[in-house]
Amino acid sequence: MNPLIIAAIVALAILALFFVLARVSGGSSNFKGRLERFAGDGQKEVEETKGEKKKFSLGIGQSELAAKVDKSFGRQTFGRSVQRKLAQADLKLTLLEFMIGKVGGMLVGLAIGMYLGRGGAVMMMICGVSGVVLGFFVPDWFVKFRIAKRMKAFNDQLAETIGLVANSLRSGYSLLQSLELVSKESPDPIGTEFRRVVREVGLGISPQEALQNLYARMPSDDLDLLITAINIQYEVGGNLAQILDTISHTIRERVRIKGEIGVLTAQGRISGYLVTSLPFFIGGVVTLINPEYMNELWTFPWIIMPICGFIMVVAGFLIIRKIVNIEV
Repeated sequence: MNPLIIAAIVALAILALFFVLARVSGGSSNFKGRLERFAGDGQKEVEETKGEKKKFSLGIGQSELAAKVDKSFGRQTFGRSVQRKLAQADLKLTLLEFMIGKVGGMLVGLAIGMYLGRGGAVMMMICGVSGVVLGFFVPDWFVKFRIAKRMKAFNDQLAETIGLVANSLRSGYSLLQSLELVSKESPDPIGTEFRRVVREVGLGISPQEALQNLYARMPSDDLDLLITAINIQYEVGGNLAQILDTISHTIRERVRIKGEIGVLTAQGRISGYLVTSLPFFIGGVVTLINPEYMNELWTFPWIIMPICGFIMVVAGFLIIRKIVNIEV
């Protein structure tokens, strides 16, 4: 079959998926839907209209199908792991939407791979399978990138936040009032995360449990120091403001040392990314220009060359990453 026809079919399938996604995510936007994030109720009776009671399915941009999928997969280890990662990345996606994104990525990867491998049947199959595999993992990589970006911003802001909490405690504020001040004055992501803590406490959760939930969303060693200090002070008492000042100083020094290490290892990290991506970039460009020329590379015994090259490039990247990744 002509690769252009296959690509057109895949494109239509992707459009159909986006249409289904739009239909799935077209739920109600009233305030009752937003309350479901905290109340967790299924259906509630609301105001009477013309003498009849109407029931509204409470959901945040979700249909009944999305809610059922979330409930079903949320009980499994895979579903809980994905939900935790989406919360850490601050992505307002359901499990159904995330899985549809993965399917869409696989279809896009298949279309691109089959187009690049149009020089021959073997090359088309190899490039198509590679595109499907890459498309499957692209959403996961994007989530990991968002998590790493938010974690870095969170850790960079944490020292100033702890100092703000310590100063608030000295001025006579309680711990909860200090956390509420942080949620109002601090930028994203630390302001958003502490707003969730204050909101959870307002719904009846203890401050210690709310902070543990914060640590589950943002697993930072520096945040663990803060939570441990608060828990110890809650149990045995003591001057929490002075303890927080010491922790703030420790975190500032750690951030400073990490910055210096990042500057010293920047050349190695950039070299690793450049050396790793260069063969794939050149291979893709040559395939676009002359696919028949690259088709010879996927015949025996020449196919051994790209396989060995791929293994060595990946091994070199992992070795370089291990060298420049210095823990503080």
